[in-house]
Amino acid sequence: MNCPLCAAPVAGPPFAAHHRHYHECVGCGLIHVDPADRVTQEEELAHYQLHHNDPNDPRYRTFLNRLALPLAAALAPGAVGLDYGCGPGPTLSVMLRERGYPTAEYDPFFFPDEALLDQQYDFVTCTETAEHFFAPSEEFTRMFGMLRPNGVLGVMTQMVRESEPFESWRYARDPTHVCFYRPETMRWIAARFQRRLQMPEANVALFLPSAD
Repeated sequence: MNCPLCAAPVAGPPFAAHHRHYHECVGCGLIHVDPADRVTQEEELAHYQLHHNDPNDPRYRTFLNRLALPLAAALAPGAVGLDYGCGPGPTLSVMLRERGYPTAEYDPFFFPDEALLDQQYDFVTCTETAEHFFAPSEEFTRMFGMLRPNGVLGVMTQMVRESEPFESWRYARDPTHVCFYRPETMRWIAARFQRRLQMPEANVALFLPSAD
């Protein structure tokens, strides 16, 4: 078994938690669910349909501002972007449009306009989505490929808590969460795609143009 992100070997046999089996990568630090324990596409969609994200919910907006505010600070006025994996209730895209950043919405289940994936953007956002990736190498390659030369990728996902046993981590209990990242994983991604990494908040990663 090789890591679905960096292709390095996993660290020994899988470990069990939350009625699933997990592999840990020795190369980039990613923890991922064994493919045999993933939910089906039908089960995945049914779970997402339980989400009720509301653009008018001030608490949800505060949560998303952890990415939106530092991202906006890194963008030129009028920058155009894509919210990749926006889910059934797009909110970050609404917030960015309110700030003057036109933002399209793509989701393979709810907004499956694949023509959007053939375009170039000043920024791409991926909030509470990267943990759902079955093939993270392909997904990150796609997102970086949609960026213009000075584009910015913003990712928000809860990262592995080294101070808390994985077995008791609530975030890993979600059956649709199959990839779990560490800060070192984000550093690996930045190096792989020749980007400068900034982590302005816990669980938030901005991949900025290289300083070179």
